[in-house]
Amino acid sequence: MIFPPELLTIMRKCDYIAVLTGAGTSAESGVPTFRDAQTGLWAKYDPQELATPEAFTHNPQLVWDWYAWRRELVAESAPNPGHFALADMASHPARFTLITQNVDGLHQQAGNDGVLELHGSIRRIRCSQDDRIVTEWSGDPRCPDCGGWLRPDVVWFGENLPADALQFASQAARGCDIFLTIGTSGLVQPAASLPLIAAEKGAVTVEINVEDTPLSRFMDFTLHGKSGEVLPELVTAVWGNDSA
Repeated sequence: MIFPPELLTIMRKCDYIAVLTGAGTSAESGVPTFRDAQTGLWAKYDPQELATPEAFTHNPQLVWDWYAWRRELVAESAPNPGHFALADMASHPARFTLITQNVDGLHQQAGNDGVLELHGSIRRIRCSQDDRIVTEWSGDPRCPDCGGWLRPDVVWFGENLPADALQFASQAARGCDIFLTIGTSGLVQPAASLPLIAAEKGAVTVEINVEDTPLSRFMDFTLHGKSGEVLPELVTAVWGNDSA
């Protein structure tokens, strides 16, 4: 891919890069999107009817089983070149913040530290009663301390995003020199507002996606393509083949 020379120059000189990633960055790793995961025995269920506090209250075992199945799908996946390119990118500017809407943990597997998980992580389990993270249980998915039902540490419809992650993400959008939006639909709030906040504060905004989104017309640069293909080429074009 041929990148705008102006973008390459800006990236080489910038001090602070912030990145927002969405489902598109994980699709190339074989992680099905929220709705695409509804196959087989689960095809008859609407995911929006399972990923809610009300569904969990009504039938916690059903919700647990669904997420256990989804965890198996995630466990079979691995980071793709786009994930590794972001881990490489993080080593170049003085400051780097990675914000993700994904719950699969692939950024961390690729080597990124301090990832801001706006929607939590499907790999973590916590007690629905006392919110403690639980790593071991026996038999039924119950908290070994209080007996409460265990649940995935993800944000369900109707729940608030983790306050700290959202606050740090907003600060990154307000303080960065460059804001990259990668593989997101631009529809899910409040994440979709972050690149607009960055643009308002004077950051250079870049979108990487296979197609235009509602955010595209607000971006300074729009790069069409899969993140697993565009990102490695972009990192090489900006910083060469040397990894810090």
